[in-house]
Amino acid sequence: MKSISRSRAMCEWDDFDTAAPQIRAALAMPDGPATPPFLLLSEPGITAGEQRACSESWTAARLLAAGPLRASLAMRFDLSSRSRIRVGYLSNDFHEHATAHLLVETLEAHDRARFEIRAYSYCGVEGAMRTRLRAAFDAFADISQLTDAEAARLINADGVDILIDLKGFTHGARTSVMMLRPAPVQVNYLGYPGTLGAGVCDYIVTDRYVTPPSSASAYSEAFAYLPHAYQPHGRGTPLRAPPSRAAAGLPAEGFVYCCFNQAYKLTPFIFDLWARLLEATPGAVLWLSAAMLAEGNLRNEMRRRGIDAARMIFAPHLPQAEHLARLQLADLALDTAPFGSHTTASDALWAGVPIVTCAGDTFPSRVAGSLLHAIGLPELIAADFDEYLEIALVLAGDPVRCAELRAKLAANRLTTALFDVYSYTRALESLFEDMWRRRLAGAPPVVIGADESRFPKS
Repeated sequence: MKSISRSRAMCEWDDFDTAAPQIRAALAMPDGPATPPFLLLSEPGITAGEQRACSESWTAARLLAAGPLRASLAMRFDLSSRSRIRVGYLSNDFHEHATAHLLVETLEAHDRARFEIRAYSYCGVEGAMRTRLRAAFDAFADISQLTDAEAARLINADGVDILIDLKGFTHGARTSVMMLRPAPVQVNYLGYPGTLGAGVCDYIVTDRYVTPPSSASAYSEAFAYLPHAYQPHGRGTPLRAPPSRAAAGLPAEGFVYCCFNQAYKLTPFIFDLWARLLEATPGAVLWLSAAMLAEGNLRNEMRRRGIDAARMIFAPHLPQAEHLARLQLADLALDTAPFGSHTTASDALWAGVPIVTCAGDTFPSRVAGSLLHAIGLPELIAADFDEYLEIALVLAGDPVRCAELRAKLAANRLTTALFDVYSYTRALESLFEDMWRRRLAGAPPVVIGADESRFPKS
């Protein structure tokens, strides 16, 4: 499976269609090598149920191995009522990272009269964001030098009531700490768009668009529904004036399609669509995130589709503030599938750039649609990829309509639910209170959250 992962990162697509059968064959082998669950999120044709089966297989062996250590730790919990619920956030992304940029304003907005929040960080990267995050927490513990057992003991000794895993199966995760069950309630939130398998977390924070009630069987965790988008983001991130198009490496004229997703999310099918957009939009360019290992292959792929590869422009990595400034130069963001835009979609909408998406059936394929509902732009969610193309072409060919849509987005981003961090945080805290109340009562995890009638239908 390492070869599949490497090929995806390099956009080597010669054997692209053989990956899903390989993955399914590996999952069907009782004694075969475990398949990393993250790999399945970007694989076309893999269902949410198959993603769960992979996570269950991956987790089961690790839970079994952790059993003796967990038993020896003999964790005890204080389940008495208290004035403040103690919430711990476990991550190695408490620095200049997408998760930190999304979450920081929510952490700062927590009601300290009702909640005490603690960080358990296993990344030592310092910087301005790290300093800001330290100030946002009541306590900030660096556990990077601790073993899993030592980290679990610390979390348990600190009396954490609800432990939030912000990593899941993403790079650098320490889900192994969660497997020792150091807290009475454990939650899968934000970092991983899928289930972690039975025995790790009790709840997954989500919304009814991303994970409709009908998808519950594909998740081991109970759904904790937020009333709008599950993804946090505030209105405190400043937008600098955009640079000139020349300074950003863009031509002076022409429509700018963009996608700043990582290269592993690109697929031959999506690239076919983008080539058709460029062919139908004279003078347009496709603005992508720099990807040293993939750029040569992507240029070749574009040439194979009959499009001048010079119409693809690769943007170098920049600090967040500079990136958001240049992002305003784009005319339309294009989503990928089946692993769509997450933070990159939020960035685009905050910068005033519409995004067109086609929602699939899995969590990672539906995030952009969730954000568009929350910001009042459901018209940008295509029913299929023919409509995806149609929406993009209409906007590229009609400057007046495109300007009207951007004006609507500019107004909505300051008035709708998506970036309302205060309301978002109160809703998240309400979920935490429900989780804790049920735990004190000895009740098992169940679906919690606002009434279904308040949510858009999938």
